[in-house]
Formats: sequence, C-alpha cells, structure tokens
Amino acid sequence: MAKKSVSGSNNSASAEPRVHQRGREIQRYATVTHAFHLELEEPVRLEMTERLNQLLADSITLRDLYKKSHWQVAGPTFYQLHLLFDKHFNEQVDIVDAIAERIQLLGGLAIAMAADVAETTKIERPPRGREEVPVQISRLLDAHQIIIRDCRALADRADKLGDQGTNDLVVSDVLRPNELQAWFISEHLVDSPLVQATEEVSKAAD
Repeated sequence: MAKKSVSGSNNSASAEPRVHQRGREIQRYATVTHAFHLELEEPVRLEMTERLNQLLADSITLRDLYKKSHWQVAGPTFYQLHLLFDKHFNEQVDIVDAIAERIQLLGGLAIAMAADVAETTKIERPPRGREEVPVQISRLLDAHQIIIRDCRALADRADKLGDQGTNDLVVSDVLRPNELQAWFISEHLVDSPLVQATEEVSKAAD
C-alpha cells in the first residue's frame, strides 16, 4: 500500500517549513480592535492611533536622518558629532518603539514599512549625497521642530479626550527627549570663537 502524503495536509504536524504563505489581512490599517477594556471609546482610539501614527512616521524619519548624519558627517568636528548623532539615533529607536507599542495597545496598527513611512512623514527628504555639517544639523533641527510642535498639539488633544496614557507617553517619552536632543545639536550652530575672544573686554575707567 502506498504511503499517504501529508505535505499538503493542514491537519498533520510536519517538521518541514511551510514557506511562501500568503493570506488575507486579519486587521485593516486605520482600524482599532474592540478587545481592549481601556475605558476609551472607539472614536477616541481611532483619532489617537491616527495622530500617533503621524508622530511615529516622523520619528522613524528623524531616527534614520540621525543615522544618515552619523555615517556621512565630515570635518573637524567629525568625532564629536559622529558619536552624538549615534547616541541620538539610539534614543530615537526607543522613542519609535514606545509610540508603536502605544498604538498597538490602543487596538490600532503601527505604521512600519519604509515606503509607507515615506508617504506619511512631514519631514523633508534629504538628498542621498553628503551635505555640509551645518546643513545636516539644520535638517535635524527642522525635523525636531515638526515633532515637538505635533507633540504639544497631540498631548493637549489626548488630555481633552481623557486619554491620559497617550498624554503621558507623548510628554514624557517623546517631547522631552526631543527638546533635549534639539538643544544639544543646536549649540553646534553657535558662531563662537574657539581659541581667542573676538573682542577684549575694555578696562574699567579709573
């Protein structure tokens, strides 16, 4: 008797990996599930996940902009900025993860793929080539400004809707770190003498 093949059976266990699988989406983007008992109505969760996804797309873009700057920075301040940009990149990784987890917790779906992020972000796309350090920093500051502005608006809106969890996340885990990072890099654009003061302090009159 011939042995029965189980390769196509869905009812039999097999050590062979089942590759190239495709199927329908189990949740559409821009929807929220109803399985969470958060005392937040569906319209609130829909609005919050939509606005958080915008913040997520911009944060992912800023994260990657820091890595691009880390790789391509050049000049006398290379060492300092190379390390600083990478430090900020790693901090943005944590910010991105925190925003995405909040979206999922609210029953939504976090934006994830690069093409979708590029279509959504409000941050200007840089060229592929290397730019001067002041331009790199200015781009980063512009991106921070977009995120900081949106954080303030989103935090206020979340507070009004009673979503204190989102309010706390946005203020504590997104706004404050972005403010700090913006301060650190903005100081590199101050036109300050390195060795000798530009003008000596006049002696006090006798």
